[in-house]
Amino acid sequence: MANVFKVKQDICDIGRRIYNKGFAAANDGNITVRVSDNEVLCTPTMHSKGFLTPDDICTIDMNGNQTAGRKKRSSEALLHLEIYKARPEIKSVVHCHPPHATAFAIAREPIPQCVLPEVEIFLGDVPITRYETPGGKAFAETILPFVNQTNVIVLANHGTVSYGEDVEQAYWWTEILDAYCRMLMLAKGLGNISYFTEDKQRELLELKAKLGFSDPRNEDYADCDMCANTVFKDSWENSGVERRTFNAPPAMGGFAGSAAAASNAPAADQEQLIQMITERVMSALASQGAKASA
Repeated sequence: MANVFKVKQDICDIGRRIYNKGFAAANDGNITVRVSDNEVLCTPTMHSKGFLTPDDICTIDMNGNQTAGRKKRSSEALLHLEIYKARPEIKSVVHCHPPHATAFAIAREPIPQCVLPEVEIFLGDVPITRYETPGGKAFAETILPFVNQTNVIVLANHGTVSYGEDVEQAYWWTEILDAYCRMLMLAKGLGNISYFTEDKQRELLELKAKLGFSDPRNEDYADCDMCANTVFKDSWENSGVERRTFNAPPAMGGFAGSAAAASNAPAADQEQLIQMITERVMSALASQGAKASA
């Protein structure tokens, strides 16, 4: 049985942390913790998360109906409930607007992989949803295509949502993501992003599995270059997501790898890559023809 008052104190503590980090300006953001099969503690609407007290926290059921509390629950609690319904093991959800990760949400720029070991271990591939007006059922359902494959999601033109076994873990994923997005921006300003090789990425995913974390890339890209692909690319067209600033690293391994690199390159570079691939193909064919003549 959860100590409800202690959980309310924990929610207030995380609220102060996201406010002090600049992740939730004014009354932005919302936090929930599931304390029983049909009870969820929820932060109130129109209230700064930096100055919450346990008395401010309300209770809702799994349908979003408020059952206790003197202040009205957040309208965005419906998104949290979709996560709890899809992932019964999840006990807490944190939504806020961390500025660097939200910049990727506004640009609809996919977050690069194969750059930072800690991000590969704790986050993995991070998706971006399609945009819907916050607060309603359609908005809540934007996370459903991704909720089982990750613990942190970027909400297009809005912010982030992360979830875990308790409120602190749910918050951690957001803090890791925003720090990473800031590092990417700083490195881009220096003029270069250096990527892991595929073999080093696979070493990290092996370590991740040993630590008890699952990763869909182990199945989806068992025979593909992990760094030049993304689990969520099929969702990009519907979400308006496109590589504009951070290119994927060149794929490794023969003609197939070069073709993948061409498909991920900016339009200005595609002609050069296609020419390179054509030359390699023609060279291989000429070599095979010479062997046959001999």
